Amino acid sequence: MELTWEIPLLIAAGFAAGFINTMAGGGSLITLSTLIFIGLPADIANGTNRIAIMFQTATAVGGFKSKGVTTFPYSIYFGITALVGAILGAQLATDIRGDLFDRILAIIMIMVVLIVVFKPKMATSEAIERLSGKHLAISIIVFFFIGIYGGFINVGIGFFMMLLLSRFNKLSLVKSNATKVTVAFIYTIAAVVVFALNDKIEYLIGIIMAVGNSLGAWFASRWSVKKGDGVIKVFLLIMVIAISIKLWFF
Repeated sequence: MELTWEIPLLIAAGFAAGFINTMAGGGSLITLSTLIFIGLPADIANGTNRIAIMFQTATAVGGFKSKGVTTFPYSIYFGITALVGAILGAQLATDIRGDLFDRILAIIMIMVVLIVVFKPKMATSEAIERLSGKHLAISIIVFFFIGIYGGFINVGIGFFMMLLLSRFNKLSLVKSNATKVTVAFIYTIAAVVVFALNDKIEYLIGIIMAVGNSLGAWFASRWSVKKGDGVIKVFLLIMVIAISIKLWFF
């Protein structure tokens, strides 16, 4: 595929998605829509998007680490089980679901909005983190299923990880974000391999978009640590509402 005017569009869409994904989630709606807009079939767009996500999450991990934010080794535990799930999910991802899937996802997004609005008290840096015993075991199991969804399509998965980590494990939103991008990086590696083996990736397009994703992720990861939980919560709420409307009506 010969690229001209598509290059700045891919980088701009990647930057927006990288920023949004690192701050909250849902940025893949932008990149998938852009990839399909420039002419990629939906299944190829789904696979190609994983190249950008892999670079984006790797950069975000580095950004959080540069600010001293990490949840090692728990993020690795969660990432490994999510990786196993992602292999299964990616194998199922021969194409992207249609209108019914979009509406189901929209309902899930609305549920997240209701939780954020009516139970707004999130974990703070002073909260007692729950990363051992039954809480660790349950989270490891849940991340396996999160990995299945992440391998299949990945759209909006950041919301679910943030919700689990902040409300169940009682991590601050900043730590939840750092954990989220680490887990996503680990399972995306598996998804890329599966899509590559099935010839579902346009590598040049994916790498160009990855430039934008990486820049957006680096900026968002460092900026979110500086601004703290408050700005992440506002951004999370805005993006959930916007994506719900988009999925239901468009």
